[in-house]
Amino acid sequence: MNVAVTLSIYISRQFMIATVGMILALSGLVSMFDFIELLRRSASWPDATFGLVSEIAALRLPYIAMEILPFAILLGGILCFWRLTRSSELIVARAAGISAWEFLAAPTICAMLLGVVATAGISPVSSVMLARAEALDNAYLKNGGGPLALNGGELWLRQADRALTPQGVAIIHAHGVELHGRQLSARDLSVFRLDAGDHLITRIEAARATLQQGSWALENARSIRPDQLPEPPHLVSLPTDLTVGRVQDSFASPDTLSVWTLPDFIGLLDRSGFSSIRHRLHFQALLALPLLTATMALVSAGFSMRPARRGGVARMIGGGVATGFALFMVSKVAAEFGQSGAIPVVLAAWAPALSGMMLALALLLHTEDG
Repeated sequence: MNVAVTLSIYISRQFMIATVGMILALSGLVSMFDFIELLRRSASWPDATFGLVSEIAALRLPYIAMEILPFAILLGGILCFWRLTRSSELIVARAAGISAWEFLAAPTICAMLLGVVATAGISPVSSVMLARAEALDNAYLKNGGGPLALNGGELWLRQADRALTPQGVAIIHAHGVELHGRQLSARDLSVFRLDAGDHLITRIEAARATLQQGSWALENARSIRPDQLPEPPHLVSLPTDLTVGRVQDSFASPDTLSVWTLPDFIGLLDRSGFSSIRHRLHFQALLALPLLTATMALVSAGFSMRPARRGGVARMIGGGVATGFALFMVSKVAAEFGQSGAIPVVLAAWAPALSGMMLALALLLHTEDG
């Protein structure tokens, strides 16, 4: 038993050294190409200095590390187990009666812990830094004012309207939405205030509106009720739980939101009438990351523990790399189906990791017991 524990610790240490080295190497390589692309884009923008481009590239580094983490574990695991097999260490351990399931448990747990740390610890830091990078990118390297401008400056939202009825809702449609710093303004805003049975109670037409702290300030607003004459224009304050930051986040990439804030924000999107499918898919993908990293560790072991004397080592290692990229393609295709609503979001996020896990277990069963 002590021999198995000592061997597990030794293999885990070798696995972590190879994996961390691969994370650093791949992150540096991808960041270099990202930096070159930013330099190319900044060539036609005089305000985009070398320091600014370097800052954007540095802010994107944790996000890049999160993206390549499964591949780093796959390649690091292949390198680790191949070296241990080539030096006959794993062969001797298995000849001594130690099952592959025993000494693979510790590296698999280490890979899963890397996924947990990435989801719970690195993801919040990555989201904040990526949001800052995208803000700088939109300000200096792109035309327009960011994601909201790409929507044509038009805004639809649905929010609770308990000031009118206990379970009432307000549907807001605004044109010419603009962001000035931390202030959001709109023109030609229409508000439809409904009761719990979706019956129209009143309609408000405002020439201009400003989103303030806890309310919409509607200027020159006319309130129109069924079977009544319109009221004279006046200032109307409409309570809301939206903020400028939340409106911006609803149009921004889900990657810019922390895993800890996503559940509450998804609920806010659903209440406000925004589509939350991208955010729910990203949240489920973050939850599935530990399972995916453990899957990659097992896949790397299954493809690299074949003794060198049998030949075909290059083919086996190439098969492991190809399988990893196949899982990546499957995850991307599943994500596209999930975003389109063709399959449930939970299935789209968890199916690639689960299918990869079953493939890895089948391969290991064949290698160990076949």
